[in-house]
Amino acid sequence: MATTSDIKKGLCIKYNHDIYKIIEFLHVKPGKGPAFVRTKLKSVTTGKVIDNTFSAGHKIEDVRVETHKFQYLYNEGETYHFMNTEDYNQISLEKSSLDAPDLMKEGEVVTVLINTEDQLPLSVEMPSHVILEVTHTEPGVKGNTATNATKPATVETGAKVNVPLFINEGDKIKIETDKGTYTERMK
Repeated sequence: MATTSDIKKGLCIKYNHDIYKIIEFLHVKPGKGPAFVRTKLKSVTTGKVIDNTFSAGHKIEDVRVETHKFQYLYNEGETYHFMNTEDYNQISLEKSSLDAPDLMKEGEVVTVLINTEDQLPLSVEMPSHVILEVTHTEPGVKGNTATNATKPATVETGAKVNVPLFINEGDKIKIETDKGTYTERMK
């Protein structure tokens, strides 16, 4: 059993007869009253995100997980197929258990969290940044710039990202996977 002081991003816990992954948390110590932890939990079975507040010192039941590197192979509709990079076993996961499936290109290496009790995959963690090529965007008009002006662009995986006006088709861009936002242009 863990307590609220053990809460960190990515921790998997049992809560309300389901397994949730903590995606955000904030320790709050108000001037009046007891401390508490405000969390955002994502169900690993349904993908539903809920907000929850734990009082300080509250006991939480954590789930023991192992992480393994898997390579993304392909998808068939809502089912995504991955291969373990160590023993070449393949697994399939539903789209709802993936954090950012629209930013994943074939061959991408991701981290899969596996429950040690029943050896079932819980969720997929993407790398913090991915580099993708812009396949479609409107040309930027010279002189049409205000501070931080952006335009929509489609990348090779089909995802839509807002990019600065100087980005053209064929450019490779770095995208932050947590927020799905443009970071920088790559050479």
